[in-house]
Amino acid sequence: MSYKKFDEADLAVIKDIINDPERVLYKDQINEEYSHDELSGTSSYPDVVVKAVSAEEISQIMKYAYNNNIPVTPRGAGTGLVGSSVAMEHGIMIDSSLMNHILELDEENLTVTVEPGVLLMELASYVEDHDFFYPPDPGEKSATIGGNISTNAGGMRAVKYGVTRDYVRGLEVVLPNGKIVEFGGKVVKNSSGYSLKDLMIGSEGTLGFITKAILKLLPLPKKAISLLIPFPTLKQAIDTVPLIIQSKVIPTAIEFMQREVIIDAEEYLGKKFPDSQSDAYLLLKFDGNSTEEIEAAYDKVAKLCLEQGAIDVLISDTEEREESIWKARGAFLEAIKGSTTYMDEVDMVVPRNRVNEMVEYLHNLHTEVDIRIKTFGHAGDGNLHSYILRDDLSQEEFERRMELAMEKIYQKAKELGGQVSGEHGIGFAKKPYLKESLDEDNLALMAGIKKAFDPKNILNPHKVFQP
Repeated sequence: MSYKKFDEADLAVIKDIINDPERVLYKDQINEEYSHDELSGTSSYPDVVVKAVSAEEISQIMKYAYNNNIPVTPRGAGTGLVGSSVAMEHGIMIDSSLMNHILELDEENLTVTVEPGVLLMELASYVEDHDFFYPPDPGEKSATIGGNISTNAGGMRAVKYGVTRDYVRGLEVVLPNGKIVEFGGKVVKNSSGYSLKDLMIGSEGTLGFITKAILKLLPLPKKAISLLIPFPTLKQAIDTVPLIIQSKVIPTAIEFMQREVIIDAEEYLGKKFPDSQSDAYLLLKFDGNSTEEIEAAYDKVAKLCLEQGAIDVLISDTEEREESIWKARGAFLEAIKGSTTYMDEVDMVVPRNRVNEMVEYLHNLHTEVDIRIKTFGHAGDGNLHSYILRDDLSQEEFERRMELAMEKIYQKAKELGGQVSGEHGIGFAKKPYLKESLDEDNLALMAGIKKAFDPKNILNPHKVFQP
């Protein structure tokens, strides 16, 4: 695809639309962070960065870009891990981080309406202050809601509550041609034609620019208690997960972790974890409206874990303990990152009853490929995160071993009935693996949807499945 090279004449039009020079960054004004996302493996600078404050501004920019064939890249907080928000064709980057207002809390319809730049942690805090609950809980709390929707982010509470898609009622979207449209709304049920809203969720900014979201809320659970359960071996820990699922007691979260990752987190945070002596742990969370309700739920699971060889069941029933455990869990990614020179990630998902097979495979793979691999994840929903570490390897050798490891991991996930990504998306970096995992009919349908929304292919080109 041939695009117009952004020039001074285009800049003049953009500045006229924005009418605030501090919100238009050009050439040397563009911070290095705008050239990559969180893992920085994919890098490319935009020609201009526009910090938009309204759907109308984005509409005007998109209309100009569409008429002049200039590529546009949507950008939120830049916390992605697959290059979704990297400007591969340069052009215009629209940063929505200043569109960070909570517009309405509708207590009658149990919804909250937000702009895309609202941070996940800000939204969670706001609704909790009003005795409501927004369940999606991705690990990166400083990610924007627009980014969460664009990747259909999941997080730890997906076991019980589902993922971002399950909480999006309506969207305001700027299409690639600049038109502002609304998909969905505050209604609970909707069987009115194709669900265009759901096409936007998880589309990684390739179909339209999200400028407003209506999100579903739940009443806030009154109490939460976590169980930290040490096991002698990884196999015993992970083999217990399908049994917990079968017990029909649904925890809010079921996480698994290994001692080496906990030690990384202790060093990173400078704080001791409540227990770091065992090889493997399950971390379970239960919520409800009373201590009695939660105790009835976790008692059955605790007994089951002890029957399967758990060393102990540590109950985190104080706010201090709860915070120390989950703060350590939240620091795993940064802790692993700090333990090596560079890393790349694999975010795969398998059916819940195959998690134990996938984890065992990942645990043994490092010896086969001769590279350090650290793994943790959401054992209760089958979404696992593996990090391939460079350490002292040369760039060439690292890439060779990393690609081999990734091919093997994704192939194993496919064998187990899984998919390439559970919540991070495909972006630019993981495209080859998506193409290997899907048949040609699926890819052709995706290409047709992209063409229907964006016939000139100006919005976030080269992402997900595109060449």
